Amino acid sequence: MLGEEVASCNGDGRVDLVVAPETSVGSVAAVTDTPETSPDLHPNVVRVVAAARELGLDIEPRRYAEGAKTAADAAAAIGVDVGQIVKSLIFGVDGEIVLAYVSGSNQLDEQKLALAAGGTTCARVDADVVRETTGYPIGGVPPFGHKNPLRVFIDPDLLQYPEVWAAAGTWHDVFGVEPHRLVEASQGIVTELKRG
Repeated sequence: MLGEEVASCNGDGRVDLVVAPETSVGSVAAVTDTPETSPDLHPNVVRVVAAARELGLDIEPRRYAEGAKTAADAAAAIGVDVGQIVKSLIFGVDGEIVLAYVSGSNQLDEQKLALAAGGTTCARVDADVVRETTGYPIGGVPPFGHKNPLRVFIDPDLLQYPEVWAAAGTWHDVFGVEPHRLVEASQGIVTELKRG
């Protein structure tokens, strides 16, 4: 498990976030810059934080240098159960691009997603379509803040946790959120999506 992020001033007024393995939970130093003004946040993360705020969510992104591209990577880095990871999956259902929030411990049943979206066929879309539709790379797609509005379908297994973790726009940045707040903010439909 990686340590908590610690803010440090580098002397020129910028605040750097670094991962300190020996830092205990709850001892993160206060950061004076807001996510919108911190020069060290990736522009994608700034967009996600702003989108969250517009939806009534106050999120605090965390950066992991080793990355959190897969659900297993993210869970290991954060120190949570893989089921607490929100996989934001982009699929095409009868030509419509939709978003599914799936628990990291589950695999998506494409037929269930197609039925939930009122369609008959469901297929993965390629990386170019993901970036064009959302504005983010595969592995960094957040649950909101996309270039285009998307219908959202949510795996109910995410609701069993007090907190879930999602990508914040890059492979290295994540944020935690109470899952019912995420459902409310996204106006998604909670429906059975897991395979098996």
